[in-house]
Amino acid sequence: MRRPEGSAGSTEALPAGLAVAGVTATAVVGPMLGLSPWLIALGAGSAVAALTVDAARFGGMGGHLLAEALPGGAARLRRIAIHEAGHALLAAENNLPVKQVLVGSLACLRQGLAANGTTQLDPPAHAKLPAPDLRRWSRVLLAGMAAEVLIYGSSRGGADDRALLGRLWGLSGFDAATAQQEQRRARREVDQWLRDQREELESRAEALLLQAPRLLRLSS
Repeated sequence: MRRPEGSAGSTEALPAGLAVAGVTATAVVGPMLGLSPWLIALGAGSAVAALTVDAARFGGMGGHLLAEALPGGAARLRRIAIHEAGHALLAAENNLPVKQVLVGSLACLRQGLAANGTTQLDPPAHAKLPAPDLRRWSRVLLAGMAAEVLIYGSSRGGADDRALLGRLWGLSGFDAATAQQEQRRARREVDQWLRDQREELESRAEALLLQAPRLLRLSS
């Protein structure tokens, strides 16, 4: 229920954008610093090769895998775990069975998913849901963002959660004003519930981290 920092498309754009920016900057500044043109060409070729390998082997997730292995990677994974723990706890509270919870790009890639983390639930039985079911789904889908805000003061993930929630309300025939009102109500309920369950939230996140596969750390 969570894509890397927004959407699956931005996952591929991140390393590609950084590589292009790096090559462009080197081409402009390199001659001023006395770098040989062949070194610049070699660097550009290496960047293209790295992107090709990333796309072929890691589905464009190489940048995220690297970020989780670099210094600060543990903190990044913990934030993902907090997000997914929020989903899992609210799912249990609202009687929505959880199929599996994955934390980290490596765990998701092993399952063929282009994501940093995910909480997988059985999809709704019908596209058009009654209001009580929509309220349950609202609480569960909003819980990841709410958990991040509770612990960190802001939310990085959750764009896909918001998009899915909007589709569920729209497909069920509710107007935008009603859907927004109901989602604000659900968010208030989730915020309060997680504040009361903060210790359990952090405990669940730590348990998820212990289960997460790790790359060879590039930090001590």
